[in-house]
Amino acid sequence: MNAKIALAAALAALVMAGCAKKEEPAMEQAKEEAAAAAAAAGEAADAAAAAAADAAAAAGEAVEDAGAAVAEGASDAAATTEEAVGDAVEAAGEHVEKAGEAMQEAAK
Repeated sequence: MNAKIALAAALAALVMAGCAKKEEPAMEQAKEEAAAAAAAAGEAADAAAAAAADAAAAAGEAVEDAGAAVAEGASDAAATTEEAVGDAVEAAGEHVEKAGEAMQEAAK
C-alpha cells in the first residue's frame, strides 16, 4: 500500500512538474506582454506630455496675440476719442461764437 501511495505521489509530482513546465512559456509571454504594455504606456505618457507642452505654448502665443490686439485696439480707441473730443471742442467754440454774434445783433 505504501508503494502505491509513493507511486501516486511520484506521478502527481511528475504531473505538477509537467504543468509547471507548460506554464513557464506562458509566464514568459505574459511578462513580455506586460513589459511591452508598460513601454507603450510610457510612450503614450511622453506623447501626452509633449502635446500638453505644445498646447501650453500655443495658449501662451494666443494670449500674447490677444494682448497685442487689445493694446492696438485701445490705442486706436484713444486716438479716435482724442479726435472726437477735438471735434466737439471746435464745434462748441463755433456755437459760442455764433451765440456771441447773435447777442451782438440783438443788442443793436
